[in-house]
Amino acid sequence: MKGPSQRERGRKGKGKAGIRGHVQGHSTDSTFLLLMATAADMGKNRKRKREEGDDSGDEPPVRAMSPGKNGFGIAQTLSLLQAASTSAATPNGVANGSEQPQQPPTGAVNKSKKKKRADGEKTKYPVLTYVEGRLQSSIRIADLQGLLLYCFADGIAPQWISVKHSGHVRKVVVLMVPGLEIGMFDGTIPLGPQPSHMELDDGPEEAKPEKTSGDAVESEQKEEDDDRKADFLRWKQGLPPEDKSHRFNPRALSRESLPEPLQPLADVFPHIWPVKAPGDTKYNKVHSPLQAILLSSLPKSKDTDAHGKGPRPPRVDKSHTPKRTPITAFISSQDDLQDNDYVLHPAFFATEQEKEMAREGRKRAGQSLEDGWLDTNVPSLESGTVPEEEIQQGSMTAGRDVLSLDCEMCITEGGKSELTRISLVSWDGEVVLDELVKPHLPVIDYLTRFSGITKEKLDPVTTTLADIQEKLLTILTPRTILVGHSLNSDMTALKLTHPFIVDTTLIYPHPRGPPLKCSLKWLTQKYLSKEIQKGQSGHDSIEDARAVLELVKLKCEKGEHWGTGEASNESIFRRLARSTRAGKASTPGDGRTGAVVDWGSPERGFGSQATVAIGCTNDDGVVKGVAAAISGDASIPTIPGGGVDFTWARLRELEVLRGWCKRIPDPNSANESTALVPPPEEATPTTTTTTTTTTTENEQTLATAVSKTVSHITRIYDSLPACTLFIVYSGTGDPREVSRLQDMHKQYRAEFQARKPWDELSVKWTDTEEQALKKACERAREGCGFMCVK
Repeated sequence: MKGPSQRERGRKGKGKAGIRGHVQGHSTDSTFLLLMATAADMGKNRKRKREEGDDSGDEPPVRAMSPGKNGFGIAQTLSLLQAASTSAATPNGVANGSEQPQQPPTGAVNKSKKKKRADGEKTKYPVLTYVEGRLQSSIRIADLQGLLLYCFADGIAPQWISVKHSGHVRKVVVLMVPGLEIGMFDGTIPLGPQPSHMELDDGPEEAKPEKTSGDAVESEQKEEDDDRKADFLRWKQGLPPEDKSHRFNPRALSRESLPEPLQPLADVFPHIWPVKAPGDTKYNKVHSPLQAILLSSLPKSKDTDAHGKGPRPPRVDKSHTPKRTPITAFISSQDDLQDNDYVLHPAFFATEQEKEMAREGRKRAGQSLEDGWLDTNVPSLESGTVPEEEIQQGSMTAGRDVLSLDCEMCITEGGKSELTRISLVSWDGEVVLDELVKPHLPVIDYLTRFSGITKEKLDPVTTTLADIQEKLLTILTPRTILVGHSLNSDMTALKLTHPFIVDTTLIYPHPRGPPLKCSLKWLTQKYLSKEIQKGQSGHDSIEDARAVLELVKLKCEKGEHWGTGEASNESIFRRLARSTRAGKASTPGDGRTGAVVDWGSPERGFGSQATVAIGCTNDDGVVKGVAAAISGDASIPTIPGGGVDFTWARLRELEVLRGWCKRIPDPNSANESTALVPPPEEATPTTTTTTTTTTTENEQTLATAVSKTVSHITRIYDSLPACTLFIVYSGTGDPREVSRLQDMHKQYRAEFQARKPWDELSVKWTDTEEQALKKACERAREGCGFMCVK
């Protein structure tokens, strides 16, 4: 076999020399080798990747690389080499994502030159670095938690930011400051006189008129419309969507570009980051920004990884202790029944006036006694109470008669749903009632694939709905509790009301929350490891009723948290407690410690799993509490010597001033909270002279509050020891419009269910309001954050 010709050898050699020359033109060979080693190391790190639970549906800020790739192409490698050579010439020694003349480096999160000693010891200072242009969306609060877990626990390396010497992070402080908005930094929300130019704006550096919050909403709407038009035109031309990564990149802070109340932040943090709060875009919901940090998904087990098709078995915290709970704890409240389209029993109404209003509403809805509906013989809610002496100790039924109900329906003329079969099963699984029912109108669809009912089965039946109602009135007593799955549809088919209902769709909520509901088949697979509704011949209502009964019994055995999101998550403090400090052997009780510093009594909530929980009455107390928790305080014996490793705290005075919260903890009682009167801060633009004066006064008040909050943040920063990762996040954007529209929708829904005529509705909910709520939720999820290593 002939070897390569001289020309081929020359061409190959020339190619290698060309690449080598290009690389050396930007950096040294050692830098190139170091970068390749880093890439290989990133590939190794990816092997221990463990997915974190996230039900929000939001995409991660950086798209994950496909398995088997190290994540670096030739073009990106050369660009990083160029960035590395640029960083070698910069005084801070941190790799930059890009370089802008006469501005701080945009890729370095820590911009000051770090000393080589901390507390008199030589150490390698942690450094945060990001690559500009890689973000495909805003970072999420869950990403901030991931950064924390990467530094202190078993989390994976984040892709949106690089942490050099992460093992040398000594402490982490996460501070939540609701009320801060990114619009305060770019002039959208005025805080007094604006600088002559705003660096955070992407426009030219020239004087810009002050903006009101109403102008901001209008400009945002116009920008969204323009973006949609531009994307559509690019799509028609066969072009890819425009790169919008610049919107998600962190923005450099400088004193010259900030209003006076915010200028001290530029001395602490080099950038402000857009941070997205958790939520559900489809169903217009904003989820808790506290849970996004303080609750972590349970680790996957080997059995979970090897699981095949179908829902995975529930992951439960090993520390979870089953708590036997009586079934009465799961009886649905009046609000729950109303929200899930149940017709309310008269026993829920105390006065004759309330009962009369309910009767009028049922008449309008065609659900009155004249329309064939019946109410069980329960004179009042108290009549169902069983005396203590009649209840056996530890009884799950609490002396009540528990019956599981399931019905099958068909479609009759006019598209109506009518009863064809009813099954009633007792607590011990015995069949109490199982009968076929003749529909009142001719059947047009037997729904055999679901109900199993056929024309041959139903033709000889003579039992009517009235006969079934008569039997149920003798079976159901004030002490009877009906259980079922989406029981509202069964009760509607029976034209029956009963006040004591346990619905498995409510006690086993959907992971993404209402209005979504889990199917009975899915719940049975997940929690009972059983298969139901397998055949093609339709459901068996007795089998379904018994499955519901088993789910309810399991809930009573395990406790209220079983089957909820809380059962599949664990406190971040518990997860940190399992992690050891770098360079130390794993010994029981030697894990990471944590603290919660918040208003009220944090030991009753998320702080129950923390090493230390410090309650405060104002933000000044929070600042002092953080200093005590992080450095240690002899007057608080629960704080370990040298302080805790991780501290979460919250400043609330700004959100109280802005009306972002409706209640605050009562300083005189741990179990009470105080309702707040909304402040006069306007969320819409004003035009008259009087309102302009009021708005100016509000801006001054807001500027004073922001200045005070910023002072608290800088005081916390000054109290931190060296090598402390300091993260500040706002949680959400402005939630007031979301709250207003949700209250409006709740009022509309209540009146609509009462079948009020459209002209008599006090609130009308149309597509205009629906779209307004969607946009308000999107804005409310747009928060901001800062991070640095001291």
